[in-house]
Amino acid sequence: MTAPIRFPRFFVTSPAPCPYLPGRSERKVFTELKGAHSDQLNEALGRIGFRRSQTVAYRPSCLDCQACVSVRVVAGKFQPSSTQKRDLKRNSDLIVTECRPWATDEQFELLSRYLGQRHPDGGMSAMDELDYADMIEHTPVTSVVTEYREPGPNGKPGRLVGACLTDRQGDGLSMIYSFYDPEHPTRAGLGNFIILDHIRRAADEALPYVYLGYWVEGSARMQYKVRYRPLERLTRDGWQQMASDEQHRLIAAATAPRNAPRESLANARGKDGQPVKFTAG
Repeated sequence: MTAPIRFPRFFVTSPAPCPYLPGRSERKVFTELKGAHSDQLNEALGRIGFRRSQTVAYRPSCLDCQACVSVRVVAGKFQPSSTQKRDLKRNSDLIVTECRPWATDEQFELLSRYLGQRHPDGGMSAMDELDYADMIEHTPVTSVVTEYREPGPNGKPGRLVGACLTDRQGDGLSMIYSFYDPEHPTRAGLGNFIILDHIRRAADEALPYVYLGYWVEGSARMQYKVRYRPLERLTRDGWQQMASDEQHRLIAAATAPRNAPRESLANARGKDGQPVKFTAG
């Protein structure tokens, strides 16, 4: 008698420079997603802190650090801040379309401008069209590319200003990677709006959560994730809601003016340090 779902084999990467905290190293545990039950496996792993990159599910497995913490927004209880309300209003005319995970030249051109402006020294900045197609199209699970377009003269979808690769799960939406026009003259808060739109759509569909990936306290690039309330984080005792006073403190710190130089991105690999290739260690 054959088991309906084969237990996955897990591997560990060799240590590499941490993309978030200078001077530290990272290590990941990962497994391949394949077969008829990939959706169920991806969802089960997502609930214990794994993220997907193409046909691989991975999570940090560092020897001396637990700074990477999985976080998710409780969509049905979300309360936007005044800034988030302004971003929603400012971009409310955008036309939102869920597309099949198929890479287009228009998406790649937008991603290239985004990476060149926001992550010029990151590993993803060297991506070409084939790399981008691999990121979008090599998915064994239920995925979509959500496009955000300005209305054209005839009211139909016009210029692409944002996009997000998203996995649809039974308990919510998992935002794999989002990008947007980094120098739009009139649309501030596009990145914020993409997250807010995912929260709205999850709530409308009665999906409980929007998974944001890893929050890393001490990494300035990851602090935007604490701005969405209520926020749950994965602990040794399971998912727990972040205390209001702690989240208020973190939001205040994240939004305070900074005089210090930005952290080095020399070893960065994009949001969540998304790996393109893995090697078993």
